[in-house]
Amino acid sequence: MVVLLTGGSGFIGSHLAEALLAAGHQVVCAVRNPDARRDPRFQYVAADFTRDFDASAWMPRLQGVDVVVNAVGIIRERGVQTFDAIHVRAPIALFDAAARCGVRKIVQISALGADELAQSRYHLSKKQADDFLSGLAVPSVVVQPSLVFGPGGTSARLFTALASLPLIALPGGGHQQVQPVHLDDLVAAIMALLEDDRESPTSPGGRVAIVGPEPMSLRQFLATLRTALGWPRAHFIPVPMPLVRLGASAGRLLPGSLLDPETLQMLERGNTGSAARITELLGRPPRAVRDFIAPQDRAQSRLQAKLAWLLPVLRISIALVWIVTGIVSLGLYPVEDSYALLARTGITGAIAPLMLYGAALLDLAFGIGTLMLKRGRRWLWLAQLGLIGFYTIIISFRLPEFWLHPYGPLLKNLPMLAAIWLLLELEEPDEPRARNKHNPVKPKER
Repeated sequence: MVVLLTGGSGFIGSHLAEALLAAGHQVVCAVRNPDARRDPRFQYVAADFTRDFDASAWMPRLQGVDVVVNAVGIIRERGVQTFDAIHVRAPIALFDAAARCGVRKIVQISALGADELAQSRYHLSKKQADDFLSGLAVPSVVVQPSLVFGPGGTSARLFTALASLPLIALPGGGHQQVQPVHLDDLVAAIMALLEDDRESPTSPGGRVAIVGPEPMSLRQFLATLRTALGWPRAHFIPVPMPLVRLGASAGRLLPGSLLDPETLQMLERGNTGSAARITELLGRPPRAVRDFIAPQDRAQSRLQAKLAWLLPVLRISIALVWIVTGIVSLGLYPVEDSYALLARTGITGAIAPLMLYGAALLDLAFGIGTLMLKRGRRWLWLAQLGLIGFYTIIISFRLPEFWLHPYGPLLKNLPMLAAIWLLLELEEPDEPRARNKHNPVKPKER
């Protein structure tokens, strides 16, 4: 079959694309910038979910296509990446065009909870496209996964990091119900649905719940995941829900935060369903949480889980060193004493205030940058290494007694340098993002 796949560079989409190729299908990936793609195994067509809201825009891309799979989705809005655009208007235009072009089947990867009880904008927007698709005169299926766990996924990183904490805080005691499904089982179920020649699946309304074998509480999930990672019994602490809701309100203001009032509401509602259909599709029960992490992957998963929260702790600690140093240098430490130290290094007269306050402001800038920057931090780490190295060399020659000071002010530069060097080595390279005047940001893909 020729399959048009949207969201092929995302978490679910990329694994689905590989499965489609392995099954012998021809995969056409709809992406915003086809020129940036280099994998010769796939074909690429230009598509933009932030503005392709008319069926006429999609119809030329569907010529010769047998099946359409939509795997695009966002969990939070950002700029032109809105729920209305990404989840409603663009998918509806795609489904309308696919029906007009006579495709054999359409598969919409939606979300468990996008139903009549939906309250969040995420679920409601997914439901709009699901309902539109179900009303078309074309064989279709709406796949509704629960929490999806798999290597490289946001959920896997989050929950393995939580499970690795020495003390795990749980909202309201962690009694919320979840039913995680492994990524491999989700992909296998979708492949089975694509091979199914029936007009629609057996579940009502053409919707298929893709869930794990049984519901469990959030507390049970994290405890089981921790055991699968090979750690001893978890220690939990319940967090009162008013405090959790306050944190969710604050999280709405933080870019990249997965906690906001809507995601909290979705968690409180629960995310469970019947495993009968996925069991039928797979020919076996879906993988249990205790088997999510293969023995050969345990060591790597443990390391990644620890680094997920230890690296932010390290960054915050380094940021506080810079910020506090800057504040102290601006006047908390006696200014005359600071000038006396500068004089011993050869800095006197009118240049002394410039050096003192300029260095203090630079320290503050380094601290704030360490806290705030999410991209392009390599130059920041290099600048910090350079400045600390410069200070260390100057003081070593001009004030060598500080090497023998009982509080070790210069010796403490060594672990500081090592910590910043670690952050530099672990820094992910920035991915270039193609831009144009019509669409300055790339839609996040599922």
